[in-house]
Amino acid sequence: MDNTQTELTQEGALRAYAKMLNTLDADVLEPLLAEEFVYESQTVFSALESKRAYLDYIRAKLQTIHNSGATVFAEIGEIDAYGEVQPCVVLAQNSAENLVGFVLARVEAGKINRLDLCIVPLPQAARRTGEYPI
Repeated sequence: MDNTQTELTQEGALRAYAKMLNTLDADVLEPLLAEEFVYESQTVFSALESKRAYLDYIRAKLQTIHNSGATVFAEIGEIDAYGEVQPCVVLAQNSAENLVGFVLARVEAGKINRLDLCIVPLPQAARRTGEYPI
């Protein structure tokens, strides 16, 4: 490993996730995902339990967003949730003020091994930064 390469942090993982949504380009996130990646959403009953399953899902979702002309806003934030204050991506649809959820990330061994889309606590509880990575 090149010693000049920066180790992926939770914040870096979330910035990459936000950039993916803000640009509708999954290629931004793909190299950062662990093969044993898990994606869970509080609005869906079953988890996606591999990098390939998630990429198939998210690419289709990003294409649907693009085709519909909808606007997604993915903003860097911080939320007090699940016993700790942690960085997150605050999600909004069609307006930056129409908050619909937030995403948490877990990084291990330099790769994103988990993303969780949450609606509880409410995304309005997040501290928003106004930073929308592109």
